[in-house]
Amino acid sequence: MPDPRPTTAQGTPNVPTDAPTVAGRGRDVDRTGELGPFLRTMRARLTPTQVGLVSYGARRVPGLRREELAQLAGVSPTYYARLEQGLSAHASKQVQEALADALRLDADERTHLRHLAQPRPRDRRTPAKVEHVRAGTRQLAHAVTGAGVLVLDVRNDVLAWNPLGHALLAGHLDPSAPERTADRPNLISMLFCDAHTRELYRDWAAEARRAVASLRWIAGQFPDDRALAELVGHLSIASTEFARAWSTHRVHNCTTGTKLLHHPTVGDVDLQYTVLTVGDGTGHRLLTLYAAPGSSDQAAVTLLERELRR
Repeated sequence: MPDPRPTTAQGTPNVPTDAPTVAGRGRDVDRTGELGPFLRTMRARLTPTQVGLVSYGARRVPGLRREELAQLAGVSPTYYARLEQGLSAHASKQVQEALADALRLDADERTHLRHLAQPRPRDRRTPAKVEHVRAGTRQLAHAVTGAGVLVLDVRNDVLAWNPLGHALLAGHLDPSAPERTADRPNLISMLFCDAHTRELYRDWAAEARRAVASLRWIAGQFPDDRALAELVGHLSIASTEFARAWSTHRVHNCTTGTKLLHHPTVGDVDLQYTVLTVGDGTGHRLLTLYAAPGSSDQAAVTLLERELRR
């Protein structure tokens, strides 16, 4: 009778090393509910052929079986199953690295896994608080010319923007909106629920995928932020496109890139962006938007800024 255990491509059975089984105490349960779905989604995108395993029997779902992934990571199938089922949220650094290797995670996905798998005290989530931008951060944003600057909190609420930042991404909104807590624009909500913002992006689908991957990266860093959790819940109900993108568990630390705009005033323009994190522990970030020097895009941005000064 053939050996039913997963084997390597060379046909040699791999016997996983047992990891300590977590007893299931309350403090070990995955209270954010994110670790298990992330592991399942990453496992589902791999095939036995990709990782050098020989497949036995019909597969009802795509991807590797749990026991195959456990084998590759060198942990017991029972222990790995507990991680996916949310019955254990803590994994040692050694196990985290083994899982990341087995799942073939990239650098951002590895960091995200570490955020999800680190131990956390019970019931840390606190009521949503009103975010306030530091005066120095606001002054810095308004001192910049030739580039758009937006100050964002972890939810992507706009706490402040300079005139060009407002004109580039939200010219249809009241420039003073970030000063009023109830009226603060949210870049993610605008992207999925605001028709003007949809029309602003020449490749809306790519921008949406990137925005959701970035939001998931941030959510991994701030799992106890109630307002962030509420935003995800609201958008999952308000937008089927957001819900579908969120369910893919794509994660990316978006610090640089290009935004392809179809601006209502200056037409098509390609803008580079850089995200800078304020080093005060608030999670606030500066989103800067600028065009390549000497390009037609820079000429368009200069024209727009000149119009704002009239």
